[in-house]
Amino acid sequence: MAQKSTEVKATRKHSPSIRVHCLPEEKAKIEALAKQCRLSASTYLRNLGTGYQPKSTLDAQAMIELAKASGDLGRLGGLLKMFLTDDKRLQLSGRDQTVSFIHRLLSDIDTAKDVLLAVARKL
Repeated sequence: MAQKSTEVKATRKHSPSIRVHCLPEEKAKIEALAKQCRLSASTYLRNLGTGYQPKSTLDAQAMIELAKASGDLGRLGGLLKMFLTDDKRLQLSGRDQTVSFIHRLLSDIDTAKDVLLAVARKL
């Protein structure tokens, strides 16, 4: 018969804890930073204390926004290219429509550029 191991594996729950005294605003900041990383305050502090640098999920969200804005710029650039190459799908009737289309397109490109800059600044 196989013998059962009598060794009890240590768990964090039953291990000694470290108390950290901090001001209420410090506690709030630690909890906010932990939340950005989707960690509990305890896990966040343990990770920092053992040399692990937690990754914020805000950076990932900013990268997603950046990719979306970049895609928008690419689509707008494609429309401008189609227009400039006289693509039949973008035949406009009259000079007023053409000028209006170009102004709208350039405005949309400028807006997308501003979004890209704002997201890049967040990073």
